[in-house]
Amino acid sequence: MNELLPLMLEGAWVTVQVTFFGSLLAIAVALIAAFGRLSPIAPLRWLAITYIELFRGSSLLVQLFWLYFVLPMPPFNISLSAFQVAVIGLGLNIGSYGAEVLRGAIRSVHEGQYEACQALNMTAWQRARRIILPQALLAAIPPGTNLLIELLKNTSLVSLITLSDLAFRARQLDQATLMTLEIFGLALLMYFVLAQIINFSMRALERRLSRGRMRGGLS
Repeated sequence: MNELLPLMLEGAWVTVQVTFFGSLLAIAVALIAAFGRLSPIAPLRWLAITYIELFRGSSLLVQLFWLYFVLPMPPFNISLSAFQVAVIGLGLNIGSYGAEVLRGAIRSVHEGQYEACQALNMTAWQRARRIILPQALLAAIPPGTNLLIELLKNTSLVSLITLSDLAFRARQLDQATLMTLEIFGLALLMYFVLAQIINFSMRALERRLSRGRMRGGLS
């Protein structure tokens, strides 16, 4: 078992990297798409809707295959590494769900907050940065945590585009050693630990934002 652990940890490190960078992309895309979805400018709104519905309405596995196998072909001729495809595919897929979560959170901010911003002559950027987004992000953290954990679990699909992640290493070692119980038990434990790290990190962020909101309300 000691001989298996280094290879499993190597696969887990790939999974951590894909999850981290995919999450960053998903958060950025979700913010952009949510504001695009709420934009009064019709082309931006329809572009955001198209992106959200396309990535929510199709299979993540097909999206990964499309990015990895189809883009290098004419007329696209765009070659991406397996790692780049994993980050982009997972980020865009989870970001489409996150956009709807964030849009709902923004909608949940009380209308009186918008009226107060207008009374203070705040610009749209000031209103979003100082008033709307802090409250919306706080409301979006619980469902957003679920999406980030879902992204972590979906990294198991990237082994199908030749990336040596945790799931790939587990299957590889199982075929070589036939220690099925030990290997997949360890893989299960590793995924669970990584999911709990995401969970605890997002809870800490939620507590920090809550304290900031309390201080803002008392000042």
